[in-house]
Order: sequence, then structure tokens, then C-alpha cells
Amino acid sequence: MGGRGLGLGGVVVLGVLSLVFGRNLFRDFGVDPTAALQAPSAAASADPRARAARDSVEEPMVRFVSFVLDSTQSYWQRQLGPRYPEAKLVLYRGATQTACGVGQSQSGPFYCPADQKVYIDLDFFDELKNRFGAPGDFAQAYVLAHEIGHHIQNVTGTERQVRQMQQERPDLANQLSVRMELQADCYAGVWGHDAALQHIIEPGDLEEGLAAAAAVGDDRLQKQTSGRVQPEAFTHGTSQQRMQWFKRGFDSGDPKACDSFGGR
Repeated sequence: MGGRGLGLGGVVVLGVLSLVFGRNLFRDFGVDPTAALQAPSAAASADPRARAARDSVEEPMVRFVSFVLDSTQSYWQRQLGPRYPEAKLVLYRGATQTACGVGQSQSGPFYCPADQKVYIDLDFFDELKNRFGAPGDFAQAYVLAHEIGHHIQNVTGTERQVRQMQQERPDLANQLSVRMELQADCYAGVWGHDAALQHIIEPGDLEEGLAAAAAVGDDRLQKQTSGRVQPEAFTHGTSQQRMQWFKRGFDSGDPKACDSFGGR
């Protein structure tokens, strides 16, 4: 996926889904369908059963992520109208080239303003469940909705303003980064509110989203990796802050409630 290609089976699945959803999913995923016709890698040729097994695990995940992508973008298109350019999604494993440099699994999911693409290493979803203790479909949906939140910040000019402020006030760079991440969490919650109104989410999904927000809090991650918490090094916010802002968006359903720069 991404730089590696989908394989013939994946191309067939995306082709069918493109017909079902009435949109070009090859474009959304940044995938070249002709790549499946090229010679397979030595590893894939040596162990086709392993490749088939991996594809069978990934295909349901791809279908789910595609559904969430359509839902989030449909919501923001209704909010912003014609000025909303659709973001694209690249799923990969290991590493992939982006307009913001090489994307690697260590960096986790991220949004690149330069190419307006969301990059998600599928291994992260496994880590979210097994390492961070945040299982469930809606936990994965929260991750994607958060990254689309960064796309909204790019479209509305918030991202550019924050980067400029960080250059002018390097002493506030981390604090500004936290505020931007919390706003993206709130935007994810706003989409969740809309999804609830459309009966897309089920009982317990909100809790899964909150668990995912808590799992990637700076304080929790620092404690897991180094055994101690360093607030001065925070760039995304504490677990409590991330849950708070996600729930603020979910409860209000109003993007205007997501002023993390002026509010607390």
C-alpha cells in the first residue's frame, strides 16, 4: 500500500468499493492500480501464502478506513463548502515517501500540509490495540478524524499561523503545538457528534474514542518510554487534555467550540 502497491487482490477490492461508494478510491488512497500488474517483489513471490494472509487481514481495515474517510470529508464539505479540498489518504507499512520527507512507522499517523495527505502506517492500528490498550473500530476512526482535523487547520489557515508564531516565539513552540493538537482532537469529536446523529456509531464507541485519546497523551507515552513525565517536552497534550477536547467537540458538535488557543 502507498509506495508498495496493493496487489491484484487489493486492486479488485478497491475497484468494487469505488463502484459502491461512487468515487475513485484509487485516487483517495494515492494508489496506482497499474502497480498490481508489475513484477512482484522477491519476498512476495517467495511466500505468496504470507502475502495472501496479510491481504485478508488488511482488506476489512481498508474498507473501514475508507468509510470513515468518506464520512469525515462529507461532514467538513458541508461545513466549509466549495473551499474544502478533499484530503487524500495513504496507508503503508514500514516507510513511504511524502512531500514532508520520509514517513516512518516511528512517527505514527501524521498529516502533511505540503501534499494534503494523511499517512497512516497500518502497524499503528495494531499498536493502538496491543501496546496502548485502545482497541475498537472507533479508536481507529478517532485517529483518522484527528488527522483530518489537521487538514482543516491547513485549509482554514490555522496551521500556517501557528508555524509563523513558532518561528517568532521558539520558546512557545511546544505550547503552540499542544494547542494545535488539542484543536484537532476537538475537530475529531465534532465529526463524532455528527456520526452519532446519523446513527453511524454504536453504544460504547465514544468510550473507545476517549480511550484512544488518552492512550496517546504525552504524559502517558513519556511514562511508558522513559518512566518519567517531562511537561516542558509536551507537544500533543496530556491524556486528560486530549480526552477533554475530544469530548468537547463530541458534546457540542460545533467547530466554533474548538478554540483551543483562546480557551482552556
